Amino acid sequence: MSLSHHLLTEAYNNGWSNHRLLKACMGLSPTDFEATRTSFFPSIKATLNHILTVDWFYIDALEREARAEEPHPDYLAFFQPEQPFGTCEGLKAAQLQSDLRLVAYCQQLKDDSLGRIVTIQRGDMVQRETRERLLAHLFVHQLHHRGQVHAMLAGTPAAPPQLDEFFSEMDREARAADLRELGWREEMIWGSRASEQAAAGRHRPAQA
Repeated sequence: MSLSHHLLTEAYNNGWSNHRLLKACMGLSPTDFEATRTSFFPSIKATLNHILTVDWFYIDALEREARAEEPHPDYLAFFQPEQPFGTCEGLKAAQLQSDLRLVAYCQQLKDDSLGRIVTIQRGDMVQRETRERLLAHLFVHQLHHRGQVHAMLAGTPAAPPQLDEFFSEMDREARAADLRELGWREEMIWGSRASEQAAAGRHRPAQA
């Protein structure tokens, strides 16, 4: 697998993980969604809003560089207000649109373009990162804060969903319903290798 294709699979996995997590959060009452809890951000609502606004910030920078446009002049605009969505329903819809933007961005990547520099204007400071490093940072940021939401869900009536696997063949059927809800197929993620992997999985001998 090429590195650019791997980054695309990361984008799909990121979107699927957000879908699964937010679907679980939809089962929360408004009180549980907003309740003060022990974490880096003080509530599930605050943490999910942070994931989304940081996505907006970085995806905008990636898209601007791809279009050969200047960096956004006011990076703080993505965080005003700090929590743009008051309900999980609104967050879920907005996060999906953000995730689809990220997938679309990664679909056009080529290995020889990953070293291109993305520039972000942070007030008086200018941040410059390669596409590869900025995407890796964005995926780690999402993982970090999804884990916090997952832990906070353990103190609510909503069961924390499984999020600790990366599209393993063994769990193909377990994620099938989620992918259908997203309108995605294994072939979209893995290309022509998907059917070969599925066939290999069916014929692989069971391990003791």
